[in-house]
Amino acid sequence: MPIRVSRSWINALGIYLRPRPITLLFLGFSSGLPLLLVFSSLSFWLREAGIERSSIGFISWVALAYAFKWVWAPLVDRLSLPLLGGWLGRRRSWMLLAQIGVAAGLLALAANDPAQNLHFSVLMAVLVAFCSATQDITVDAYRIESGDERMQAAMAATYMVGYRLAMITSTAGVLAIAALIDTSEATYEHAPWMLAYTVMALLMIPGILTTLLSPEPPAPPRDEMNAQLAQIESWSQRNAHLPERLARIAGWFYIALICPFADFIRRYRWQAVLILALIGSYRIADIVMGVIANVFYVDLGFTKAEIAAVTKVFGVIMTLIGALAGGVLVERFGVMKILFAGALMAAATNLLFALMALSGPQVELLISVVSLDNFSAGIATAAFVAYLSALTNIQYSATQYALFSSVMLLLPKFLGGFSGVAVDSIGYPMFFTGTAVLGVPVLILIVIAARTTHIHHSSTAKDTALQDNKL
Repeated sequence: MPIRVSRSWINALGIYLRPRPITLLFLGFSSGLPLLLVFSSLSFWLREAGIERSSIGFISWVALAYAFKWVWAPLVDRLSLPLLGGWLGRRRSWMLLAQIGVAAGLLALAANDPAQNLHFSVLMAVLVAFCSATQDITVDAYRIESGDERMQAAMAATYMVGYRLAMITSTAGVLAIAALIDTSEATYEHAPWMLAYTVMALLMIPGILTTLLSPEPPAPPRDEMNAQLAQIESWSQRNAHLPERLARIAGWFYIALICPFADFIRRYRWQAVLILALIGSYRIADIVMGVIANVFYVDLGFTKAEIAAVTKVFGVIMTLIGALAGGVLVERFGVMKILFAGALMAAATNLLFALMALSGPQVELLISVVSLDNFSAGIATAAFVAYLSALTNIQYSATQYALFSSVMLLLPKFLGGFSGVAVDSIGYPMFFTGTAVLGVPVLILIVIAARTTHIHHSSTAKDTALQDNKL
């Protein structure tokens, strides 16, 4: 018996040696690289170049492209690119175009000195953010269409590892490269930043090569494509009073914009409300707490060096380990069990922050709490991404996943805005305890969802039931 258990765990770990998870490692790096290059790293560069803080604050709005990517996700879902689409397929053609756009935008940013032409730098930052958000849309769709819900957790885990490594590269890496040739930090020079951003542009090459060498996911079934074409024709006939071209365009937009949302309601009916409630609240405990976490560290008396060392080293490492562990656990035990375990751990670790608030600034305790919190967050995120991916219809994977990821952040981010007021009113110990309590309804929703809903990953033949994964 022990040997069989050992082999089963080895088999579960072997999922990371399959081609798809390895592919998502490189695509995750390509997706994670641009974000902070148009956010925090760019802000650092602009401030060193003498740009006013108020202007830098407004320029940071270019990152809103990531929050509104669901707006053009339907176009990515439905529109086939000429030439590239025939060569690489629907998903990889969009991915390649977006990656080339990111690389070109970063090179243009590198070549321009914002101290001399700020408007061009802002324009290129908008281009990079738009192309990066488009890349996220296509990579999410590519991942969803490349495996079942158990494989999704492993692909999400390797994607997160690549993404986190890229974020470290685009922050600490950029600063290290710029500092390498910066003769004096007392005066601003364009050359160090030009080199740093040029290197970042070149680091998009592994993602581009991965896109070119990876196989295209299976195309949607022909009968479903024909059914959608028939819907467009029917729409055009019902609106025959319109010019023919306008009617066909309106029918296409109906399929691209309305059908993805209507499909979700049709497949899950009343259960759609339960699923959306679960999606909208799953991350509530850690996001609401996370808004005030850095302020808490400062108020407790930790130094900047201590906070940076613990959160950027132990925190990142434990998040990656947690993500990889989540992929293995989902493969071993199923999505819903690990979804429940991740939510329970995320809520429970908030109680450790309450303990730290009562104990004072102890570095050893900070390391333990941050490590456990990030480890549980990694497990929860891997399981949650697998769950969201399984909910999508492959016909509308890009649009529906963009919608789900937006719903996921809406309520937690809104409530997180009141975290400072809450701390002022009740103090840190009660605040962290309260955020842990916020996780209890999530556990109830998971139990109900596991017992009552069946996941329809594809609108084709069989529906993938989660009976084996029920709590």
